[in-house]
Amino acid sequence: MTYTAQVKVMPHKELLDPQGKAVLGGLGNLGLSDIKDVRIGKHITLQVEASTEAEAKQIAEEAAKKLLANPVMEMFEISIS
Repeated sequence: MTYTAQVKVMPHKELLDPQGKAVLGGLGNLGLSDIKDVRIGKHITLQVEASTEAEAKQIAEEAAKKLLANPVMEMFEISIS
């Protein structure tokens, strides 16, 4: 069966997010000063062939740990549908 894995990768909250800070500055320049923080991440969609949802999640987690996210600087969340 084919499952869709949604992988959300975000920088750790403790780390500076230079992309987010740049976007926040741009939004302020556009008059959108009510926005107080911006964090930039990645959204990755995987089509996973697996026999169960749990197996599909395990495969997606392995992909995230090995390639999609840098565990030193980023965290990830996975949802399966």
